[in-house]
Amino acid sequence: PGRVRVAVRLRPRSAEDLLSDADFADCVELQPELKRLKLRKNNWSSESYKFDEVFTGTASQKRVYEVVAKPVVESVLSGYNGTVMAYGQTGTGKTFTLGRLGKDDASERGIMVRALEDIVANVSLASDTVEISYLQLYMESIQDLLAPEKTNITINEDPKTGEVSLPGAVTVKVQDFDHFVELLQIGEGNRHAANTKLNTESSRSHAILMVYIRRSVPEKVEDDINSQDRKTKSKLPLVRKSKLLIVDLAGSERLDKSGSEGLLLEEAKFINLSLTSLGKCINALAENSPHIPTRDSKLTRLLRDSFGGSARTSLIITIGPSSRHHAETTSTIMFGQRAMKIVNVVKLKEEFDYESLCRKLETQVDHLTAEIDRQQKLRESEKYDLEKRLRDCHDSFNETRKNLVTRSELLEQKNTRLELVIEEALAELNCQKDQNSLLEDKIADLEMSLKQNKQNQLENSTYQKVLADTTQMYEKKIAELMKQLEVERAKSESAEEQLDAMKKLSDEHKKLIQHHEMENSKYQMALADTTQMYEMKITELTKQLEDEHTRFEGAQEQLDLANMLLADYQNSTQGQDETSELRLKLEEMYRLHESTVNELQSLKAEFKDQIQEKEAISEKLYAVQEKLSAEEKRRKAIEHELVNLKKGAPEGDKHFEDKKSYMKENIRGTSVLGTSASLNKSGTLRVTQSAQRATIAKICEEVGLQKIIQLLTSEDSDVQIHAVKVIANLAAEDVNQESIVEEGGLDALLTMLRSSQNATILRVASGAIANLAMNEMNQGLIMSRGGAKLLAKTASGTDDPQTLRMVAGALANLCGNEKLHTMLKEDGGIKAMLGMVRSGNSDVVAQVARGLANFAKCESRAMVQGHRKGRSLLMEDHALEWLIDNCNTTSASTRRHIELALSHLAQNEDNAREFISSGALQELQRISNESSREDIRNLAKKMLKSNPVFQGEMRLGQQ
Repeated sequence: PGRVRVAVRLRPRSAEDLLSDADFADCVELQPELKRLKLRKNNWSSESYKFDEVFTGTASQKRVYEVVAKPVVESVLSGYNGTVMAYGQTGTGKTFTLGRLGKDDASERGIMVRALEDIVANVSLASDTVEISYLQLYMESIQDLLAPEKTNITINEDPKTGEVSLPGAVTVKVQDFDHFVELLQIGEGNRHAANTKLNTESSRSHAILMVYIRRSVPEKVEDDINSQDRKTKSKLPLVRKSKLLIVDLAGSERLDKSGSEGLLLEEAKFINLSLTSLGKCINALAENSPHIPTRDSKLTRLLRDSFGGSARTSLIITIGPSSRHHAETTSTIMFGQRAMKIVNVVKLKEEFDYESLCRKLETQVDHLTAEIDRQQKLRESEKYDLEKRLRDCHDSFNETRKNLVTRSELLEQKNTRLELVIEEALAELNCQKDQNSLLEDKIADLEMSLKQNKQNQLENSTYQKVLADTTQMYEKKIAELMKQLEVERAKSESAEEQLDAMKKLSDEHKKLIQHHEMENSKYQMALADTTQMYEMKITELTKQLEDEHTRFEGAQEQLDLANMLLADYQNSTQGQDETSELRLKLEEMYRLHESTVNELQSLKAEFKDQIQEKEAISEKLYAVQEKLSAEEKRRKAIEHELVNLKKGAPEGDKHFEDKKSYMKENIRGTSVLGTSASLNKSGTLRVTQSAQRATIAKICEEVGLQKIIQLLTSEDSDVQIHAVKVIANLAAEDVNQESIVEEGGLDALLTMLRSSQNATILRVASGAIANLAMNEMNQGLIMSRGGAKLLAKTASGTDDPQTLRMVAGALANLCGNEKLHTMLKEDGGIKAMLGMVRSGNSDVVAQVARGLANFAKCESRAMVQGHRKGRSLLMEDHALEWLIDNCNTTSASTRRHIELALSHLAQNEDNAREFISSGALQELQRISNESSREDIRNLAKKMLKSNPVFQGEMRLGQQ
């Protein structure tokens, strides 16, 4: 005897449940370790039920099979009948549990596929047989899923044994596991299914997979036959016949919830009718009633052996978490409780296998006959082969002898030719030696020329240095000469008076000047040659300076000499010649003076042009100043309006923008991680926030968003602070974010981060950017305009924990966009986040942990989707060491984010070696056992099982 084993499986919440039941708790609470289930009636009362096994929504298909179906499969392989059946409301996962094929993911295969895989692996298809039939009970009509043309198949019952059979059903012998999967796909394609409000793929029929196994019994099992029969029947083999039923029942449904009409309504009636009949039989068996109503439905007739019969039965009931289906969940649980009271008596079906013995003997006779014929043919063929090989050996020996003779002759001829070749080669080598000696001489000459070239290069380099020094020296001399030129020009002006006096003297000596014109021309030629020589060495300006200076000194000497000569003129005739030369030199000085005056006039003309340009620029500057003064007046008027409005606003909103952005961050920012923030705030806070929102809306309506954004560029820091607070609070609402970005608010906020030194402005501007960064489109704009670099710069330049919290929140929101990860790392965003933990503030650390969790989750999602490969970007900035060091932090939310980040980083196989070397693998094992969140524990366990590197390291640790 054996009781029916019942397990319960909870389907995870679907997207529809998350939307419709967001404000309601689950009606079911599982206690897997106690194998109990609590069903809540309301918020204050619940009932507890015990089952043989309780599976949570995260239980794998493999574990469900091993607990529910594998004991039944092993019993069937031992010769007993078995049944595995799924029962539950529509849409709770019965077909997923039993009939899932798992084409894309082998881990999702259902009980049918896994059971046949075990059966095929444990039987010998050469001596054992496995046959299947796949049927469906549709509207009280039995149809063959492998042969759809066969409908309304009849049920036969053996009057002696009561065994049920279906002679009209097709039975197919299974060749291998792939053959069974093909048959199962054909059957699933022929099964009736429809789309209802409760299930997009609702099964409209009961599917029954029948597996017939026929196995031969080993000889040691025959020991229980009595000694009398052993003499006559000891050589007769035994065979065991067993049958496995896998039943996927259609789900029960209420018409008001499923919305079935027309044909779907008729199908629902027959489904509910057959399930009702099954429930009656279960009730009667549980209460030990003398009458079991198995003939009320074809379903109960087919399952007659499964409940109260000779089969080992496992039942899995499936339920959903939604409170909307509390009544259906209660009915399903009570069905399972009653089924646990049913006791079956399993029986072993064993008989003598005369047919197989006969086939075996016939096969042995045929084999021995064929073996004798084969041996005879083999001897004849071996004899023929030996004779043929002997003839071939004689022929090959004679041919080899001939070949050796001819080959020896050829080798002698080759030897003579080689001797001649060697002699020629020796002669060529001697010639090559002579040529090599000539080449060595040439090489020596080239080496000498190369050394000489190197010496020339060194001399050239020294000449270049000397030339550079000389150039610098001449440049200095030119500068000095420029100064001397200015001094000489001043001296020339003082000499003009003396020249006027000398003009009078020159008039008296004109006759003498004409006499010496020839000598003057010679002097001018010598002077021109001297001038050309100076032009080649220095600039034209230097030449003029030197000429004028030398001539001035000569004039001074000549003036002194002229004065002396004039005193002795009447007494000496030789003095007349010297006076004429002096007058010629004075005339030359006069011409130089005239050229200098002309240059001065040209400089004065240029100076006048520059003055006119300056006046035009001054006029333009004056016009611009007038415009700026008008803009300043308008700005002051707007600031005055803002001050008046500020006086009418509430006085207690000093840190309103901080609270708003922080609340927004907790409610919506953490949604990237899938966590739900608490919405139970006090009534006073809600009233204050509504009043503050009304105030901000009033300011925005009266002043205008564009003017408020313009105030961000005000020179008054107080005006900037009030304006950026208004923008931060407006950015906390999704409806305002697009308008703020379009009006240039984002650019203004980034400019404030770049240029402002005010701590309050930096804090509030960072909070506003954090609010804008919750929008994916805004995230791309922030990154493209250098927002990450500015946030990193702000974090490095402050120690204020509130400012660091705002900056960390903004970077954490940017981490939630996988497309920006590479740019975020290159701009120093990750390094800045890890650097902010230096403050030690718990809020800052929490935001950093949230950002790393966002980054790791998006990165693992991209790895699964095939968008990314390679080592995690977080590894390069040593984020793993920080996560390991802070795994045991006291803050529950921070610890949860760190655990989630480690679990997602472990999903990347390229990070496995660093996990092992840094000790992160031990932390991952601890998370899989001690994490307060079940989803994180399951994720960590999945990473440990799926990564072969982790598995190998853990096995080494155990050894």
